[in-house]
This record gives sequence, C-alpha cells and structure tokens, in this order.
Amino acid sequence: MRIKWFAFLAFVLISPKLAVAADTPKVLFLGIDGCRFDALRKANTPNLDRLIDRGIYADNTRIFHARYTTADTISGPGWSSILTGVWADKHGVLDNQFKVSHYDKFPHLFVRAKEQLPETKTASLVCWAPIDQYIVASADKRYSFTEKDYGERDDAATDEAVKQLSDASIDVVFLYLGATDEAGHASGFHPANPKYVETIQAADARIGRVLAAIESRASYQDEDWLVVVTSDHGGKGTSHSNGHEVPEIFNSFLIVSGDSAERGKFETDTYIVDASATVLKHLGIDAPEDWQLDGQPVGLKK
Repeated sequence: MRIKWFAFLAFVLISPKLAVAADTPKVLFLGIDGCRFDALRKANTPNLDRLIDRGIYADNTRIFHARYTTADTISGPGWSSILTGVWADKHGVLDNQFKVSHYDKFPHLFVRAKEQLPETKTASLVCWAPIDQYIVASADKRYSFTEKDYGERDDAATDEAVKQLSDASIDVVFLYLGATDEAGHASGFHPANPKYVETIQAADARIGRVLAAIESRASYQDEDWLVVVTSDHGGKGTSHSNGHEVPEIFNSFLIVSGDSAERGKFETDTYIVDASATVLKHLGIDAPEDWQLDGQPVGLKK
C-alpha cells in the first residue's frame, strides 16, 4: 500500500497537466474602443506590453468577414460581434441604432457560459450605454457609466472592476474603456496624434490597476487567469465609418495572455469574433454546433 501511495505522490509532483488542472480558470476580458495597434505601440504601455510578452498577439485582427460587409465599421456591429462570437448577418446589428438584433438566438457570451456552467459568476462594466442596454445579458453584476467625460467614465468603470475583483467567486469580468475612441473622433485616430496616444496610455494605467487587483487576490495562486484584449475597430482621420476598404479601420488587434496562452505572434488570421470563443474555451466550454459561432478559440495552449 505504501508503494502505491509513493507512486501516486511521484505522479502528482512530475505531472504538469495535473498541476494545471488544479487551477481554476478565470477571465479578464478587456475592450478598448477605437484603439489602433500602431498607436498602442507608439504609446508608453508597460501593462499591455507585459500582457503581450506573457501571451500571443495579432496586429491585423479583422473586424468583419468577407462573407458579409453590409454592417458599418462602427461600435454597434463591432461589439455585437465581439461579445456574441458571430458576424452581423447572424446577430443582425448593422449600425449604432440597434433597430434590428437577434440576440435571442445569438446572445452575449455570459449567456453561453451560464448555459454550460450555471454557477459561473460574471461582471460587466461598460462606458458606452448601448452595450449594456442592448448586448449584455446574464451578468451577475452589471454597470453602465454615463458621466459626461469619457475619462471619468473609464475611471469609474476601473474603480468598480477593482472592487468586483475582490470577490473571490468572480469568474469573468468584462471591462470596456471608451476614452480612446472619443479622442480619435475629436482630434484624429493616428499614432502621431499626442492626444490620441495619451488616452491609450491612460487606458494602460487603468489596466495596470485591474491586473494588480487580480494579483492581490488571496486565491490568485490557485487561479488560471486568461486576459483577452481587443478593439472593435481602428480609425482614420476622425472617423471609422464606411471602412471596409481602409486597413487603418478594418484591422483591430487581439491579445491573449496568461499561463494558458501561447507565446509570440499569431501566424494565422484572427477575427474579433474569436475573442469570446477563446474566453469560453478557457472556461472549459466547447461550443455546441447549434450555437453556430463564427469565432474559434485561438492562442491557447493545447
């Protein structure tokens, strides 16, 4: 009997798969509206740089698929695609009016997570009201910040994210930051625009606060945190509408970071719909065929 016990103990100590399996999967899902990756690289972003170094990234993540280009290259279709994992011909949102949507059939990723794992605890913190009003569903905690200034909104959302992460039961946090898009519309989406770059740096500082909150959790050592970062579009001049032929607009980015993420740069195509599929996979959910997801899990270790 003692021989069997020592054999089992040795297996536990040398088996990396068993060690990883003991960690509880958690997700921080970050959205930075209207953020161009070339401007992110120009900015001083130590926290996002650390996420890239501890993960895998793409600098040309497409915001729409050639299958369907009717939807405008703006936030309504963009965040709908990101948060449902399907393109606009399925979720139905073509602009920022949300006159038509099919979220009943193609819902927010929190709905999907709870279908498979009902005990999943989620929180949504957004600074653009339509995301909360139309897209988000099944969040255990749900906050929409509407202060006049987007910087103030982002600060308030970050404060609440830090607060929510003190709850040991939380599994998935979605945090949306909007000041970068506001700056692009005001003075230009371009890495040579100091005001635009400054808002990316401010977003990075807020992300640093949230990462620190994660790392200060008493249960952190027993958790497997995946951080996913993306944007709904880029921009050119002071706009990003009608950008189907404009690379500065239709290229977004995707960062997948953490112990369970691969390292380096994506060598295959990525799409914004891949973000939610990746979140679900990290939580241990294999999407059933009847969900009809267009996104695929990407950047995760096999």
